Amino acid sequence: MTDDPDTDTDALVERVRDGDLRLHELDDHADADAAATARRRLVESDADVDLETVGAYGFPAERADANIENMIGAAQVPMGVAGPVTIHGGAVDGERYLPMATTEGALLASVNRGCSVVDAAGGATARVTKSGMTRAPVFRVADVAEAEALVEWVRGNEGRLREAAEATTSHGELTAVTPYVVGDSVFLRFRYDTKDAMGMNMATIATRAAAETVERATTASLVALSGNLCTDKKPAAINAVEGRGRSVTADVLIPREVVEERLHTTPEAIAEVNTRKNHVGSAKAGSLGFNAHVANVVAAMFLATGQDAAQVVEGSNAITTAESRDGGLYVSVSLASLEVGTVGGGTKLPTQGEGLDVLGVAGGGDPPGANADALAECIAVGALAGELSLLAALGSRHLSSAHESLGR
Repeated sequence: MTDDPDTDTDALVERVRDGDLRLHELDDHADADAAATARRRLVESDADVDLETVGAYGFPAERADANIENMIGAAQVPMGVAGPVTIHGGAVDGERYLPMATTEGALLASVNRGCSVVDAAGGATARVTKSGMTRAPVFRVADVAEAEALVEWVRGNEGRLREAAEATTSHGELTAVTPYVVGDSVFLRFRYDTKDAMGMNMATIATRAAAETVERATTASLVALSGNLCTDKKPAAINAVEGRGRSVTADVLIPREVVEERLHTTPEAIAEVNTRKNHVGSAKAGSLGFNAHVANVVAAMFLATGQDAAQVVEGSNAITTAESRDGGLYVSVSLASLEVGTVGGGTKLPTQGEGLDVLGVAGGGDPPGANADALAECIAVGALAGELSLLAALGSRHLSSAHESLGR
């Protein structure tokens, strides 16, 4: 290599063009930033585009080694904050700003309005009610008799499976193995306490070790380490019922005068909108999510804090309730399968780490799992604020005018 970085990069580009190197091999011949620059210049030339903004990222490329392959730069999503909002949680207590990254205009304004109303009511209460990351391999057996035998073996040997699974991790704990039989297919849904990690990789590696134990001790043959009964990154009723990741609920009781003065509608109007839209409308549509737009807040806070964006599918599996109570308005949001972590994955990236810092939940918690619980509670309160604001806009018929006034 020469002392001229541009010359070095040009040489790398030519080696790729000549077939001497593949794009993914550039990291073996240059540091991460130089490799990213070479790929970017190659793409710019071949696609006849200018990627100057993509290349203007604000962290060393090596920090993303575990998160991306064939890096050419970074996609920069605008980030804002809603709040502060007061949270009375099991793992977080006090005021928090909620970091949100999105390209949807009016979303932050809407959630911020909801946070203001929640605060005027004294804050929201939030609790994680269930926790556990799942992985469900599928095994092939000869017939139903062998399926029954496998189920009985599993029930009698959970300790053996636990020992095999937990030998692969210093943090994860196997808490349950639930069998499901469909003809000559047997699914074993493993559930783990993954502490402050989202834990998908941890669960996968641990389950592989447990599955090998099953194969050695029984006549079953492993067909796939994931049999889709987990269920990861797809809409699934099992996640709505049994939960996956964190099951978390947030609620608030808002005095009538606050509803009328801040939201320009009534508790009764909001409750009716929620029933007819979120419950009846969702049921008629066959929806798994009985809510207005929980996915908006989940996605925005996932991007801001380094969560797996594809798991917004499960994260938006939520039910919103609203009723007139004690003269005021009671609103709750229950997210059945919110998969979050504060260590590992995208949380290691500098921007996303700063998003976690804003919430005060970066890194491992004390006790372990406390920070991920706190993050789940913060997201639930953000979702509650978003639901409240949108339901009120619909109840007061101000939805379209709000978008118009914000120029969206």
